[in-house]
Amino acid sequence: MLLPAKAEVSRHLQRYRAWERAMLVSPADRAVRATFEDSGYTLCVLMGKRCAREAAEAAEHYLRSGPQASLRGQGSRSRAKNVARRSGTRSGRRFPADH
Repeated sequence: MLLPAKAEVSRHLQRYRAWERAMLVSPADRAVRATFEDSGYTLCVLMGKRCAREAAEAAEHYLRSGPQASLRGQGSRSRAKNVARRSGTRSGRRFPADH
């Protein structure tokens, strides 16, 4: 899975949090609400989440994590090992040379 650049995640998370604060100050302002919702949607798309709060949490976790971390909670190396264990192959894939 491709992961977004941490700089982009940071930028969009900061934007989301700024508009969240603006929403708390003036919840009746339609322009503020629309921009807040747009920033939440962008963060959802970037982080692969359906809810803006989940996307913000995922973004914070991703920014705190090391360079090999995955957004889904399990790194690609662990997944490959699990697949290999189930299928009985080294890489988890069956190639003609493996038979």
